[in-house]
Amino acid sequence: MPFISNIQRQSDFNLIDSNTPIVIDNGASYFRIGWAGESEPRVIFRNIVQRPRHKVTGETVTIVGDHDPALLKYFDCTRSGPRSAFDSNVVYQFETMEYILDFGFDRMGATTEIDHPVLITECVCNPVQSRCKMAELLFETYGVPSIAFGVDVAFSYKYNQQQGVCAKDGLALCPGFNTTHVIPFVDGEPVYEGCCRTNIGGFHVTNQLKQLLSLKYPYHLARFTWEKVEDLKMEHCYIAQDYASEVRLFQNGAMEAEGKTRYWQLPWVPPPTDEPPSEEEIARKAAIKEKQGQRLREMAEAKRSSKINELENELHGLEFLLHQLEQVEESEVPPFLAETGYVTKQEIESARNKVMQSLRKAKGEPKNEQAETEKDDLATSEKYSLINIPDDMLSEEQLNEKKKQLSLKSMAEGRQRLKQKRYEEELERERKQQLEEEKRLENPELYLEQLHARYKDLSERVDQQKRLKTNGGSSNGNNLSSGIGRGERLNAAQRERMRLLTTAAFDRGKGEDTFGARDEDWQLYKLMSKDYSNDDDEEPDEDEVELARISSRLQDLDPTFIPKLDAGTTQPAEVPRFRPLTKEDFQIVLGVERFRCPEILFNPNWIGVDQVGLDEMAGVSIRRLPYKDESLEERLTSSILVTGGSSLFPGIVERLEAGIRMIRPCGSPINIVRALDPVMDAWRGAATFASDPQFHMQTFSRLDYYEKGEDWLRKYQLRHTL
Repeated sequence: MPFISNIQRQSDFNLIDSNTPIVIDNGASYFRIGWAGESEPRVIFRNIVQRPRHKVTGETVTIVGDHDPALLKYFDCTRSGPRSAFDSNVVYQFETMEYILDFGFDRMGATTEIDHPVLITECVCNPVQSRCKMAELLFETYGVPSIAFGVDVAFSYKYNQQQGVCAKDGLALCPGFNTTHVIPFVDGEPVYEGCCRTNIGGFHVTNQLKQLLSLKYPYHLARFTWEKVEDLKMEHCYIAQDYASEVRLFQNGAMEAEGKTRYWQLPWVPPPTDEPPSEEEIARKAAIKEKQGQRLREMAEAKRSSKINELENELHGLEFLLHQLEQVEESEVPPFLAETGYVTKQEIESARNKVMQSLRKAKGEPKNEQAETEKDDLATSEKYSLINIPDDMLSEEQLNEKKKQLSLKSMAEGRQRLKQKRYEEELERERKQQLEEEKRLENPELYLEQLHARYKDLSERVDQQKRLKTNGGSSNGNNLSSGIGRGERLNAAQRERMRLLTTAAFDRGKGEDTFGARDEDWQLYKLMSKDYSNDDDEEPDEDEVELARISSRLQDLDPTFIPKLDAGTTQPAEVPRFRPLTKEDFQIVLGVERFRCPEILFNPNWIGVDQVGLDEMAGVSIRRLPYKDESLEERLTSSILVTGGSSLFPGIVERLEAGIRMIRPCGSPINIVRALDPVMDAWRGAATFASDPQFHMQTFSRLDYYEKGEDWLRKYQLRHTL
């Protein structure tokens, strides 16, 4: 629709005669408004309202109709989704309806009260409460002089009847947005006593398609917006003539099913290929790296020089302090040291030695191992000064201190021995690894074969040891236990523990239980916990350690190697391997979804709606007619008009004809046609009806509203014959 400025709209609104009615097709999906007598409505927009907040200012704005994604990115829509004024096909949210009418009248060019009659459509058998509220809104808010209410399906049928598409006697089937209606027409007038409604429409088809695609492609949920799924539905969905055979066609993977499959390609950018860098790039990176290294070396050298200067200054200060201390008399030493912050002369010398050692380390001078050893021995002799003195020459306090020094010295020596042992073991391990690596480099195939043989022997040996621990020392030829007692299966530590427990139990059984009265009794617990407490948590055997090492080595060298699992363990789950995303990962495949979603129009019970389908509604409507006439029923089935947005699905006419033929007598004439424009014919029919000069005789005026009240609307019925 071409862009029209506000000034042009206001000019058109003021130039049109005040007797020209405004025609409104108030559908649950779209709102259409225009002038009577015209072939197209002036304004069309989605019948929804949204009130998001601005992300910066926090101001709440009202957006009516279709939202522009470029505009809506500045607003926070997480707490305010699109809202409709309809519940099924009935208007019940009149605050939302007021926003929609304001927007529609504003786009028509109205600036003050509406001084034109209004013809507005409604659903079949619209509740009087909804009609009264709509009249109150139009009369008291907008100052409309008169209004008229008409059924959208009836307007569409009358318009197509005038165009020669259908006859005066017939059925109007309208699968709409929220509901589906069937209205019989006799002599050109609707018979509302025979109408039928089902709460299924295009909204449910779109919702079903959205759910199926979301379950099928959960990683593309953001792509499945309502507007996009609606477009996919109208572009790709169709009605299957035989649903079961169509499903089998896709289930068997026939070529015909491949031809009916549609693909929706999402935006996808191929990942950049890793090309090897050129020689210039390598040289440039090497130059940058060398430059950075040179800068780091200069920074390290400057830091080292600064540290050397600080240490030299500190060393000169300590030596000067010691030189002054030598010139001070002994009586003046404590006050002199109090001013320096040191307690004794030895503390100053110790600090000087540390600074000298740090200075040599900073300058990179080699260590004097002999001096270090002598210094360590001197420090040890100073630390453990009472060890070499006989006990008879020490006091009681010095004896306690000597015991403490002996304990500390033995612990320090033990740690030193353990450290030396670990160091030697690490050297031996490195030596063995170096020998193995040399063997592998000499003959890799032979080395791998020897590793496999070694792994097999160790694995069998470890399994045999585990069986012996579990079943005892004897087994039959089938590796099964041969009835060995519990005592024979225990090791030496466990048998000793069992003996101690048995002895204690035997002693307690002799008369009075006095176990624990003597200190000797508690030695039993010490014996049980001293040497046998860790028998269940023994350290791993050397064979098991070697087996684990060889297994790790084989996994590194042989990609086909699979380590053997212990008994009772299960195979670990394979770690998923991530692959780069391809174009097919961003491709939405529409197969059975194309006809599975529209099928709910004929089988509403698939989504929990216990009502009849579209084909059965025709039979229900014919049976509800107040008079029975076989010739009339044949005339009705001879002119069935399908209108409404959901009638645009390909194949719906053929499917309806096959379904209605199943419920009608054999040989009954059945003729089903689609409306010229199922979406716009309701508005065009209403515009044609409102352009008739006698239309003003059927309106409900504002004077009638104030004199007769809302109850008079109960009796109001628009006659479609003028």
